[in-house]
Amino acid sequence: MNFVSLIFPFFLIIVFALYWHLKTQTQRNLLLLIASYIFYGWWDARFCILILASSLLDFFIGLNLKTNQNPKQRRYLLGASLLFNLGMLGLFKYFNFFVDNLINVFASFGVNLNSPSLYIILPVGISFYTFQTLSYTLDIYRGKLEPTHSLLEFLTFVSFFPQLVAGPIERATHLLPQFAVQQSFDYRKARLGCQLILWGLFKKVAIADPLGAQFVNPVYNQIHTATGAEIVLATVAFAFQIYGDFSGYSSIAIGTAKLFNIDLCQNFNKPYLSPNINEFWRRWHISLYEWFKDYVYIPLGGSRGTMLQGMRNIVITFGLSGLWHGARWTFVCWGILNGLALIPQFVVQYWQRRRGFKGKISAREVRFLPPFVGQVLGILITFSFVCLTWIFFRAESLSQAIQALGVIVQSFAYPSQWLQDGYGLIVRGDTRSNFISLACLFILLVCEVCDEYWPQLKGRIFNTPFKLHWLIYSLGFWIILVQTRVISSDFIYFQF
Repeated sequence: MNFVSLIFPFFLIIVFALYWHLKTQTQRNLLLLIASYIFYGWWDARFCILILASSLLDFFIGLNLKTNQNPKQRRYLLGASLLFNLGMLGLFKYFNFFVDNLINVFASFGVNLNSPSLYIILPVGISFYTFQTLSYTLDIYRGKLEPTHSLLEFLTFVSFFPQLVAGPIERATHLLPQFAVQQSFDYRKARLGCQLILWGLFKKVAIADPLGAQFVNPVYNQIHTATGAEIVLATVAFAFQIYGDFSGYSSIAIGTAKLFNIDLCQNFNKPYLSPNINEFWRRWHISLYEWFKDYVYIPLGGSRGTMLQGMRNIVITFGLSGLWHGARWTFVCWGILNGLALIPQFVVQYWQRRRGFKGKISAREVRFLPPFVGQVLGILITFSFVCLTWIFFRAESLSQAIQALGVIVQSFAYPSQWLQDGYGLIVRGDTRSNFISLACLFILLVCEVCDEYWPQLKGRIFNTPFKLHWLIYSLGFWIILVQTRVISSDFIYFQF
């Protein structure tokens, strides 16, 4: 089931009403479990078998990890969890990718092999819930978490429908205990949840979908005939498309969970206002960044060891993060590029530690520009680099990404053509819808900037005596209805 489908509002209202009608938390958890499997099985009921198998395996492995004190047997138990979850992920998501690349390697040596490629349907959200169950067994193995003895609570934790198919990737230490306590209805939290749902729908329906349909897809689907200016503008549009799409999903998920008095972790924190790439990754897809940091980067050695080992750990972690997004070399390159961009600050911090420097160098010591100018310049440089890497993320192949970069470089020889090509892209197709989409994007940017630098402004607006916020809600709802007629598509991260 899709958050932006016509059936979802009715589904949510029914589940919400039944949830608060039931008296005990056990009954409510059972309702959430049934609702979550209906929600997930709406795409294909066979997918439910996979998530149930993963959940049951990790639940019983978690119990055995706690009671079994034999180090060797504990490693076998953890290995079984890793083998099943990563093996399932590898089969459904990466089998054909690795087989095709292996065949290409042999072909380069003159050995031709028959391809055993399989037609496999990728289960929606498999990358998310496998990481969620893996973190459970890993935390128990490390002694950071006590396993739950309630199978119902654990199954509900894994399959909780608001965040099941596209995150946030929750940790058991945060989400699981919330299903073990008796919840009571919180009007303020429910109101905030409705606000987040409306805001998420605005980002998805009024910004992400139209930008993709009107600016991104027409250019990237015909990349061989596009000009440099068109590719640059389409890439910038894609940056906001994927942000509106994914952060929109996260807002709807967090808001929906609040209707049941459940708190999910923050997944985005205005990432495009980051003054450097390190901060960008502390603000973008936060739950995935923290997962890879805790379960890949730190076990590899983190920043311990030599400088070269630390640099290696960063590149490996981000390379695997790129591969997590999809079975294409474009995703791997996207991840590696972001990893390489993190190395300069790592090197600086490494030498600071070597020289015994404690704390951070204050901004005043290294600043050579006025604070405001330096902040804006840092944001623009970071955003430009992020857009550069988005080319690899959006392109269908490495050759297409390299071709796009080549066209952009060549276009700098004809600066006068940029305005004409840019204007042509904006007025292409339905001009009215294009300008509405750009106006919605402007609203998003204004809201993000105000929330970042003047956070008290939001409280003043929503506490005005003449109920200005109801006008804002009505306007947002009207824009969503208008933009829904443009195009509606699945969330981008459903494919991951």
